[in-house]
Amino acid sequence: MHDTPLTGLVLGGGGARAAYQVGVLQALSRLRREALGSAAGHRNPFGVICGTSAGAINAASLACRADSFETAVEQVAEVWRDFSAEQVYRADSIGVLRTGARWLTMLSVGWIIARWRRMPPRSLLDNTPLAGLLQRLVPLERLPNLFTQRHLHALAVTASSYTSGEHFTFYDSAAPIAPWQRSQRIAAPMALRHEHLLASSAIPFVFPATPLAWEEQAGWFGDGSMRQTAPLSSAIHLGAQRLVIIGAGRMHEPAGRTPPSSSYPTLAQIAGHAMSSIFLDALAVDIERMQRINRTLALLPEAARIATPLKQIDALVIAPSQRLDDIAARHIGSLPAPVRALLRGVGVAGRGQRASGAALASYLLFEAPYTQELMALGEADTLARRDDVRRFFGWA
Repeated sequence: MHDTPLTGLVLGGGGARAAYQVGVLQALSRLRREALGSAAGHRNPFGVICGTSAGAINAASLACRADSFETAVEQVAEVWRDFSAEQVYRADSIGVLRTGARWLTMLSVGWIIARWRRMPPRSLLDNTPLAGLLQRLVPLERLPNLFTQRHLHALAVTASSYTSGEHFTFYDSAAPIAPWQRSQRIAAPMALRHEHLLASSAIPFVFPATPLAWEEQAGWFGDGSMRQTAPLSSAIHLGAQRLVIIGAGRMHEPAGRTPPSSSYPTLAQIAGHAMSSIFLDALAVDIERMQRINRTLALLPEAARIATPLKQIDALVIAPSQRLDDIAARHIGSLPAPVRALLRGVGVAGRGQRASGAALASYLLFEAPYTQELMALGEADTLARRDDVRRFFGWA
């Protein structure tokens, strides 16, 4: 049975950068075991779990094993610890030629040929292998029983509709929860499928869109970080009274600036900046919004607080203390040769401090040397805040 008050876990997007989340979860599991010992049992501390993009995959994997939190964390960690790009997308020469090379060729030769051949490129990479990984990692068929046994209150994943331009939260819950709707944001209750996870993690331009249907409507969906103006709202709508939020960069990273350059930015640099804006900025802005609301409510007299629909949300925010772009720069050489060749075509080159386009690479580096370093960083960052963690959960 989940803890009371109801605690929500929010896992943001970020492609391979989501390995950091797993390290944080490992540290949380360790601190919980140290504080509670055998009293911790298998209980899941997160009644509401919400995820976006790669965070949606981590979230769903945890939710599908909510009857044993430590086992769930370890099984997710096992995958990320031994990751290879081939588990997520075609990284062989033929696979890259069929997608990325054709895409770049069409950019250079022209769209007329694409229309003439009726073979317009869909994405830079082919993520077909990810479907097989989801079958093994995310046993969604377990969810109904976990809801019935009250190990979990709700699970939500987000995706963005290319068809309608709206942002969708697809969710399933133990008891019926009325859907909500805001400007360009729609909540849709339903039994979640692996297609929802494929859609949520379909990085724009990099992975192909996924078709989804709901209430006799259908559309093509991509990464849930797009148009996600309020990443925390889903967990709150689903009943979370406090939140653990795990980011994937920028919030706690050192503020050092990169040296100025007079050369024109490459496509990789522009794409990396665009992805960081999509994946990272909305979460930081929403956390700041939540903190402002909390401060405002604290200033109101009790009668005014009762009268307002707003409520104070206690939150624990954990984010990288180092720049993940810099870590990625050290591991670009870990990518398979065909993928490195493809990325060189858009400006990803060099290694270490001389690397260019490392921000773009940081989202695609599903390779063990990189994911292991991110997991170690997540664990270290969390253990460094063990007092904050124990205070938040009441783990004396």
